[in-house]
Amino acid sequence: MNMSLILGLPFSIRSWSQLQQKNLSIPFLAWLLVVPLSFIPPVLMYYAGTHYDDSFLPGFADKDWRFITTTLFLAELLTFFVMGWLIHSVLEGHKLNVSYHDAYLVAAIAPLPLWLSALALLVPVLLFNVLVVALALVVSTALVYRGCKALSGESGNEMANMSATYTIIAAALLAWVLLLVIVWAY
Repeated sequence: MNMSLILGLPFSIRSWSQLQQKNLSIPFLAWLLVVPLSFIPPVLMYYAGTHYDDSFLPGFADKDWRFITTTLFLAELLTFFVMGWLIHSVLEGHKLNVSYHDAYLVAAIAPLPLWLSALALLVPVLLFNVLVVALALVVSTALVYRGCKALSGESGNEMANMSATYTIIAAALLAWVLLLVIVWAY
């Protein structure tokens, strides 16, 4: 995979078709993409939690960061498998034909901006981190929309694609908020 292909995914259906033609297996996606990139947020969160004081966020330094980051990592891995199944089910429910392989391709690629947004934790400014995560959410949503549209072969109408994307993003946001609540509760 080259960088222009990856950068084109949120904007181009053709980039998704090229990625689909590579026929990357689900274990390949899991072991060589999802697992390594899922380490980024917990590692940087642990770094921020153990190096930044309460000026970053009140109560931030008093958390059990080992437990939180381990839970976050495991939840990220579980989320990949659940989201692949969910994407397939939602698209099939909207009469958009997609294989499990393609659903897991979207599930592996869509969180890339969110994983990489954790790099913002290297800057101890809360507003900067919030803005980077918000931008990552927008790009991730575009990845889900373009990915679902491209990999379903655009077999349905535009409304079915948009409705499926809304359902998938709503479920992903619910999972993400749940993770944040768990992190903040401990």
